[in-house]
Amino acid sequence: MMTLDELKIHECGMITQVLGTGALRQRLLDMGLTPHTQVLLKRIAPFGDPITIVLRGYELTIRKEDGKNIIIAPIEAPRDSKGAGK
Repeated sequence: MMTLDELKIHECGMITQVLGTGALRQRLLDMGLTPHTQVLLKRIAPFGDPITIVLRGYELTIRKEDGKNIIIAPIEAPRDSKGAGK
């Protein structure tokens, strides 16, 4: 297991757990970062933060620090042609 911020560009993972408490955890869940969701790391900003991921058919940019709260299991390839789906 690893965290979302540890992915390299074009690597995929399946969210297994969302850490944190209170408003932070709820905000991550509200953005669609829920267990059993597939994510693809699309790009990393020049200085390493923020990161852009693809999930559920859309792109989401989050802080690298927030990515440390998302536990993922690495997977081989996206399930659909749009990058990452559920």
